[in-house]
Amino acid sequence: MKLSLLTAAFAALASVAFIAGDASAGQVAADVGQWRVIERESGPTNYYVQVHDGAGSYIRGYYRPGLETTVLGWQVPDNARAGAQTLRWRWRVEAFPKDADECASGKTDSAAVIYATWKRGLHWYTIKYVWSTVGGKGNVCDKHRNPFSSQDTVILESGGASDQWHSEEIDLKAEFRRHFEDGRADADVPDFVGIGIMSDGDQTHSDSAADYGSFTIDG
Repeated sequence: MKLSLLTAAFAALASVAFIAGDASAGQVAADVGQWRVIERESGPTNYYVQVHDGAGSYIRGYYRPGLETTVLGWQVPDNARAGAQTLRWRWRVEAFPKDADECASGKTDSAAVIYATWKRGLHWYTIKYVWSTVGGKGNVCDKHRNPFSSQDTVILESGGASDQWHSEEIDLKAEFRRHFEDGRADADVPDFVGIGIMSDGDQTHSDSAADYGSFTIDG
């Protein structure tokens, strides 16, 4: 994807008519029908579809060369933002973009991306978790800082067999402090406001596809 920061995209969430989930018993789930194209950061083609089959309900993204990148977003309900502690989801890759590495210039395509975003005042913070083709698992790169936005890229998964579900769990407050507060355990954590997903292959000019589902936030 050409843009390195998605803060403007998540700012656009406020102007989109989302049907956000309701927080119940400290947990909120992002239903597959609640995701919307973030038009400001997307091309004219929505290459994501809802799938309901024996594996459950999930979103499938299938990027094909020549398309402009499209991002889907989901807004966290107001009453779940301050207390958001844990983000869980499952994903699987169907097609890896050729030789893509999010830490290598000109090859920053991803079979699957999860954007986790917080907001304090006018400042937006985003961690971009990726499932890379060949990038080193655990690598952190493409760090951006300015007065209004901060973003890090984390290679959460790399390579492996396609068509196999992986479950992930992120400690949101610990991750925010690690990336944006130098790991200070007592640092204040702003509201967790949104999640984005993306599959792209525009830099490597190759197919890229993944499935995303079972998003939950626990407080």
